[in-house]
Amino acid sequence: MSQPSAPRPQLDVRGAVDLSVLQSPPAPAPGEPGGLPGATGYTVDATTASFGDVVQGSTSYPVVVLLWSRRSAASIELARDLGRAVDAESGAVQLVRVDVDAEPQIAAAFQVQTVPAVVALLAGQPIPLFQGKATADQLRGLLAQLLQAAATNGVTGVAPGAPAVTEVPEAEVEPPLPPLHQAAYDAIERDDLSAAIASYEQALRENPRDDLAREGLAQVRLMARTQDLNPDEVHARAVARPTDLDVQMQAADLEILEGAVEVAFARLTGLVRGADAERREVVRLRLVELFDVVGGADSRVMSARRALANALY
Repeated sequence: MSQPSAPRPQLDVRGAVDLSVLQSPPAPAPGEPGGLPGATGYTVDATTASFGDVVQGSTSYPVVVLLWSRRSAASIELARDLGRAVDAESGAVQLVRVDVDAEPQIAAAFQVQTVPAVVALLAGQPIPLFQGKATADQLRGLLAQLLQAAATNGVTGVAPGAPAVTEVPEAEVEPPLPPLHQAAYDAIERDDLSAAIASYEQALRENPRDDLAREGLAQVRLMARTQDLNPDEVHARAVARPTDLDVQMQAADLEILEGAVEVAFARLTGLVRGADAERREVVRLRLVELFDVVGGADSRVMSARRALANALY
């Protein structure tokens, strides 16, 4: 085996802090808010007692040792970036973090005077890399060079650990629909609007205060009324026959589907004025049904309700 070696990049050392003058308050412990991320994926924390295992591991896979301090903000930032870069290599390299405040013997063994400092271990041999800061691109390049040196020396094992897992919030599970609502939904899916109407009507018979069933029924009835209409023909007839109640209600139905909600409401409210009692009741019922389609909380519905009341009384 050849003597392990790897290029030593000239990186930014402005973030390095002299160990002898560290006076700033310590950051939180690893895993706590504001501190280093927890040791997950292919990252481990080492102590003097466990460092022999780290050296032994470097005979099978390359190891990157980060010597850091909770009193150094640059250490916290570098630990996060190094952890992401190492995890991206899927076990081809291991990151070992050493808190120099807690383990000064290891810092002394590596002759580290400033933190953060990064050293590689390859086949048990230390390879000083850099002190201070490094960009994400520099870290990726550095790992690539280290892995090339490891391959040259036959150190190509896989480090213990597991890929970092990003926690994804569990999706909220919607409660199941009541049986008749589900039956109506299934009927709509297979384009059986008559069956959907029947299911909603039965739900309302069982519970007259079932607002969802009432709104669903209004929507399905609108779908059924308009499915065979030709919009251009209906609108043309509505202009030519302004007093034809059926044509005017067809036009209003289409306007609701087209998003012209206020036009539809105004059209039907206008029919109420001056109509006989029978026609007024027909139009009123259609308006109330269309209110359910649009939604009672919609400001356009509230305005139309007031206009309808004025027209009726």
